[in-house]
Amino acid sequence: MADLSRLVAIMRRLRDPERGCEWDREQSFATIAPYTIEEAYEVADAIARGDMESLADELGDLQLQVVFHSQMAGEAGHFALDDVIDRICDKLERRHPHIFGEASHSPGWEELKAAERKEHLDESALAGVALALPALERAAKLQRRAARTGFDWPDASGPRAKIDEELAELDAESDHQRMLEELGDLLFAVVNLARHLDIEPEAALREANRKFEQRFRAIETAPGFVELSLDEKEALWVTTKSAQADSKA
Repeated sequence: MADLSRLVAIMRRLRDPERGCEWDREQSFATIAPYTIEEAYEVADAIARGDMESLADELGDLQLQVVFHSQMAGEAGHFALDDVIDRICDKLERRHPHIFGEASHSPGWEELKAAERKEHLDESALAGVALALPALERAAKLQRRAARTGFDWPDASGPRAKIDEELAELDAESDHQRMLEELGDLLFAVVNLARHLDIEPEAALREANRKFEQRFRAIETAPGFVELSLDEKEALWVTTKSAQADSKA
């Protein structure tokens, strides 16, 4: 089995103050963070496409991000890659007491995480929901955390009614800042409905994006597409939508 020593050595060389790469030496946690997020999305994309060859590449890119951050942390005296690996190993063993301990069964992943949060100063049910999460996913996670305290509608009719309420409030606004806030409330309500329907909002929006891209790519090849009227473009859209639906039947 390959180990990380080669990758660690390459990263250390790239960050060398005298012989390293100028670009790599200039990077910081903040400048690398967007690449870390991007690589995680590319892993998810490869999985969604069922492309195992790409998945192997993208997992390597994501692993590089871990090594890159760990190298910078080591240079600053914060922690090293070994500390990162030790911490996740400790966490996995701690969260599986029925496998690595004496417990007869697991109390549940979320219950174990909640117990860990009590050890920190912020004891809120919402503690630890990362700000850097995609907004839809963070909204869903905040809602799930709040729901565990009993702060939730009993069924989907509550968030469904809230959507109508928020849409009416958006329609009533003319100030741009207020419209932004009301649109945010509307999106938050839609996420809540998705949660009650046991649908991941990120997955739902990704599927909507996929369908839109597939259909638009199909209609934009029509001769003189840009010059067509909106009604003509809409007619092409409807035809393409029906054709794609029939192909799945």
